[in-house]
Amino acid sequence: MINIMAQSFDPIEMEVFKNLFTSISEEMAAVLNRTAFSPNIKERKDFSCALFNHKGETFAQGSHIPVHLGAMPLSVQAALKACDFEKDDLVVLNDPYRGGTHLPDVTCISPVFLKNSLHFFVANRAHHSDIGGMTPGSMPLATEIFQEGLIIPPLKLIKKGQLQEDILELILTNVRTREERRGDLLAQMASNEKGKQRLEEVVKKHGLEKVIRYGKLIQDYTENILRKTITSIPDGNYFFADFMDDDGIDDRPIKISAAVSIKGDEAVIDFSGSSPQVKGGVNANFAVTLSAVLYVFRSLVEEDIPFNTGLIRPLTIKAPPGCVVNALYPAATAGGNVETSQRIVDVLLGALAQAVPEKIPAASSGTMNNIAFGGRHPGTGKNFAYYETIGGGMGATAISDGISGVHTHMTNSLNTPLEALENYLPLRITKYSLRKGSGGKGKHNGGDGIIRSFQFLSPTQVTVISERRKFCPFGLQGGNPGKKGKNIIISGGRKKTLGSKVNIMADAGDILQIETPGGGGYGCKKN
Repeated sequence: MINIMAQSFDPIEMEVFKNLFTSISEEMAAVLNRTAFSPNIKERKDFSCALFNHKGETFAQGSHIPVHLGAMPLSVQAALKACDFEKDDLVVLNDPYRGGTHLPDVTCISPVFLKNSLHFFVANRAHHSDIGGMTPGSMPLATEIFQEGLIIPPLKLIKKGQLQEDILELILTNVRTREERRGDLLAQMASNEKGKQRLEEVVKKHGLEKVIRYGKLIQDYTENILRKTITSIPDGNYFFADFMDDDGIDDRPIKISAAVSIKGDEAVIDFSGSSPQVKGGVNANFAVTLSAVLYVFRSLVEEDIPFNTGLIRPLTIKAPPGCVVNALYPAATAGGNVETSQRIVDVLLGALAQAVPEKIPAASSGTMNNIAFGGRHPGTGKNFAYYETIGGGMGATAISDGISGVHTHMTNSLNTPLEALENYLPLRITKYSLRKGSGGKGKHNGGDGIIRSFQFLSPTQVTVISERRKFCPFGLQGGNPGKKGKNIIISGGRKKTLGSKVNIMADAGDILQIETPGGGGYGCKKN
């Protein structure tokens, strides 16, 4: 364990720097949010911003999307290997096999040079509503990554301050919604510029040596607190397994298992019992699995500590290459980021519930309920493409009921407001409500899921990637499970139940109804 208290520093000054660094990330987020074109970024806030040292290690981030933030250091490090960074460059990438999460998540990385030397990076990651591929929204039922969209290796989109129009044109030519993608990319560039400006101002005011020093101290502080938290968990080996419904290609369940070994102030997390990688796109790359592990262990810490690379140090992750939580190229990965990440969290919490039951909630909805669709506007004939996730029920805890109708765990986004959705797209939302009674009963009840119904006003290609339609979110300590979700298409007055993962053509007037799972209950309910 690092004895940070033995190091010479001013704790008040460290708190000042912690908040300074976090405020830079949050201001980057504000710029991206306000200048983006798409509802997915502007309304749902499906993006993340962070600061990195010269090695590509995180030392500050905003309160954004967990599945983005744990993986982003791997993207920065991949860019460092691939590119010779110069002043005023900006590198863009989305490759899941170079630290990306899935292809719609596009990362922009800018170096910060001070005194002609590279000292920091600022970066953001944003989910683009379309990045090409088989279906609008770029979340297809694919069997290889090439079908999922344009793969962008680390490339200089801005070189020495000059926008590389040919690289931008290559990207825009491969997507369905050209102007929207251009606007969102420019917003990401503006976000990084603001981050660079603010970081340079902090260095000018406080000095480079002090800024670097407190960046390291904050990482050490995070590590130290996590080690103390792990020490409070009884030593031992804890195991849990759960299943995903299917991969959208084969109907077979997919096993995710985790063995968590606690010894002193360190933890080993072993996913060796998990299924091999599958044909369909629910494969998770290692970056996604790392993000889920970091999220879970950070959630065990009761103190308000910054999320940074210090979290990784006490943890050892074993995920055999070629398994569903460490898939090998060119496996399809669109759903691994959004769905498999959620199940990884579930099994880790299930294992840790055996060690510290009072700290661990029952399973939440366990799915992001992904909806992607597109077509042509009936009036203008222009392409539209849209993507969103829908919340569900939160699992109950030892002291409280679960919250209803929220995004949980690896997503921290919002539901798109109906007014924005109907103004932007040729559809109506005919129903949007809580799914009463879908939370599991117990001493404390799980939160209820959501019902959201989309009526399409023009022919629309629709993809649904969801989970917990076959396997319920589990309860804990005698609590009942939450209800499974449902996907329903209503066409010509006839209802048809759909599978967890489908791609369909909806006619004008058809209604897609998504009923999301409730959270599990906690504890036996007394009569």
